[in-house]
Order: sequence, then C-alpha cells, then structure tokens
Amino acid sequence: MASIHKDIIIDANPNDVWDAVRDFGALHTRLVPGFVLDTRLDGDARIVTFSNGTVARELLVDCDDARRRLVYAVISERIKQHSASVQVTAEGNGRSRLAWTVDVLPHEIATYMNAQMDQAALAMQKALGKAAA
Repeated sequence: MASIHKDIIIDANPNDVWDAVRDFGALHTRLVPGFVLDTRLDGDARIVTFSNGTVARELLVDCDDARRRLVYAVISERIKQHSASVQVTAEGNGRSRLAWTVDVLPHEIATYMNAQMDQAALAMQKALGKAAA
C-alpha cells in the first residue's frame, strides 16, 4: 500500500483551521475553495466534485474534536483501498500544522494522489492563512 504524508504549515490559529477541517460538507467554501468546486452531504458521506472534473464519495469515519483529527475513506470502483486522516496541531506563533496521511491502493495511483494533495495543500494555505482574512 502506498502511504502519502503531507505536513502543511498554515498561518492561522489551530482552532480556526480545525473548524474548517471538521466542517465535512464545506470543502468547497471553507477548506479548499477552487480545488473543490462542490460538496454535497449524503448521510455520513460527502460527494465531492474536484476542479479537474473528478467526483468522489468520501465516507466520514471519525471526527475527534479533542484531538482535532478527522478520518475519512473514499469509496470507488477504481481505488481498492483509500483511507485518510487529517490532524491539526499548534505550530507556534499562532500557526498550525496540518498532518494529512492517505493510504491508497493500487500503488499506481499514488503519483496522481500525491500531486492532487499538493494542490489541495496550496488551496488550504490560501483559504485559511492570515492573508486570507
């Protein structure tokens, strides 16, 4: 299984970053606007439309406010396995560290997934950073 890890520094208070991460249905407006065009809730899942036209169904596994950690899984015919966790911690000086880990199969999709996560990281920094306020 391929594991992809991103440590994203965001120039924003960890509580504010966590508030955006935990808002499961607002990817397109709060967390990664522009990278995600639409998010629609369907029970414990969200249907996500990405800017490249891809649509994914992501199932909420856990949302832990005490640890500021969210876990989700993608349900897809193309992907055999996809689980992800996002955890927000304080980085100091009012900044946040967002640790994002995705475990995915098949291995061949990891390069694409890694590039997509890089784009999402930039969108997060732009949307949540103090300059955005």
